[in-house]
Amino acid sequence: MAITAADVKKLREMTGAGMMDCKKALTETDGNFDEAVEFLRKKGLATAEKKAGRIAAEGIVSTVISDDSKTATIIEVNSETDFVAKNEVFQTYVSGLATQINNGDYADMAAFMAATSGIDSSATVEEHHKAMVAKIGENLTIRRFEKLTGDLVVSYIHMGGKIGVLVEAECDAPSDAITEAMKNVAMQIAAMNPQYVSRNEIDADTLAKEKEIVVDSSLADPASLPKPILKAVFEEVLSKKLFNDDDAAAYEAEKNNKFLFNFLSDEAKQSLRDIAASHKAEYLDNKIFAGLVEGRFAKHLKEICLVDQAYVKAEDKENVKQYVEKVAKDNGCKFEIKKFIRFETGEGLEKKNEDFAAEVAAQMNQ
Repeated sequence: MAITAADVKKLREMTGAGMMDCKKALTETDGNFDEAVEFLRKKGLATAEKKAGRIAAEGIVSTVISDDSKTATIIEVNSETDFVAKNEVFQTYVSGLATQINNGDYADMAAFMAATSGIDSSATVEEHHKAMVAKIGENLTIRRFEKLTGDLVVSYIHMGGKIGVLVEAECDAPSDAITEAMKNVAMQIAAMNPQYVSRNEIDADTLAKEKEIVVDSSLADPASLPKPILKAVFEEVLSKKLFNDDDAAAYEAEKNNKFLFNFLSDEAKQSLRDIAASHKAEYLDNKIFAGLVEGRFAKHLKEICLVDQAYVKAEDKENVKQYVEKVAKDNGCKFEIKKFIRFETGEGLEKKNEDFAAEVAAQMNQ
């Protein structure tokens, strides 16, 4: 498959990795973006869960909750410009869509688009949407929506609609105090972007893949390897004469310097990575390396699992799970976070680049 400049640009925006690294990743994976992101993560060149969500389109996320606070809907509608996203007509339209979804029962986007519009009963949702496109003068896209139903559901909108969150909890005695606690948790989700409520949600295959990524990214960062292993890697590289004269001289001069890697070329560092990767199976049986991997893996799980995250509003070092348990105890009720949904406007989409000077020049040439 031919890899285009646009493909490389898209992957670079998703991961923050270098241009040549992105090109290599796409080449190695035959243009598969998901596999390319994983390839870069294994090489230690990208942290997908932190970088893949970079904003790339305009629009807003909107939420609506039923009067009994048991059912809620979150929706994302995209526009071409931020100017339209801030327009009251557009915002009212998006809110109306969310309300219709929350009051109805639609299996998917196709079913919703084919339904009678709750805003204009003489048209379908799709027909009314086309009319709104014509009225506003920009292409608008109803991108996605989801619903949550439970004992208690709350919502939180951040940055004027750039990020929206729904949180569902199991609670046998809903109250203002519980609702406030759930709002705090929703703010945590907006800020810290966890992927799961707890590690119990992660299936065995996903856990295995995530751990393999931690292993490979550790091998791709020789400077952080345990000293005995790093020493062995250097010895093998030198014995095989994989360093050029300048790198070999730099190693001899700076081998006791904690900033040694600053004196080595990119080619030398790659040789170290290659040698380390070639001993992957051997290092996994090494207790020191295995301990390093387990530590990094545990830290990674704490970052992606909501209840394990440090609670950002805590005065002490409690995590979200401990915070929720404390609220439940203080209010004498059962209270547990069951599910959340987080939408970020433009997540994974490519923002249109506007070059007005070029556009004017093109029109004049015509």
